[in-house]
Amino acid sequence: MSDESQWLLIDDDESFLRVLQRSLGRQGVTARTASTPEQALEAIRQPAIRRCVLDLNLAGASGLQLLPELRARRPDLEVLVLTGYGSIATAVEAMRRGAVNYLCKPVTVAQLLAGFEPLETPPALRPEPPSVEEMEWEHIQRVLNEHQGNISATARALNMHRRTLQRKLQKHSRWRG
Repeated sequence: MSDESQWLLIDDDESFLRVLQRSLGRQGVTARTASTPEQALEAIRQPAIRRCVLDLNLAGASGLQLLPELRARRPDLEVLVLTGYGSIATAVEAMRRGAVNYLCKPVTVAQLLAGFEPLETPPALRPEPPSVEEMEWEHIQRVLNEHQGNISATARALNMHRRTLQRKLQKHSRWRG
């Protein structure tokens, strides 16, 4: 990576942003930070920014909603989606919207750097079928994505009480880290 190129780190957790920025700096990567979609859209105007690490959940806003805007303004931008709430549905949607990769937190700086490199060999197929809980989580994530992250609309579509859906989402986020 050349000295004049930079990364843009977008996450609503400012302490995480500072730690990640320092860690990347030790690897020779210069990074700017943004904690809101508005800050990200302003920062992306800098021509030196070539890569972006985008959190999926931005304090009520969806990184999946921001991703196409970033790519429309900067078609050459490489965007890696980082999330603590990983699912196949959101990974597929992130890739469909232009992400180069999708990683689940926690990640090391080495994994993050490698996340921008093309895969040399295809990933191995999953040897065991998903559990019922995993299948339910995938379905919830797919429906949540179809409703642009709207909890109430998702609960109605799943024929589930809103509080029940919120508990499942909270339980899974604690469970996954």
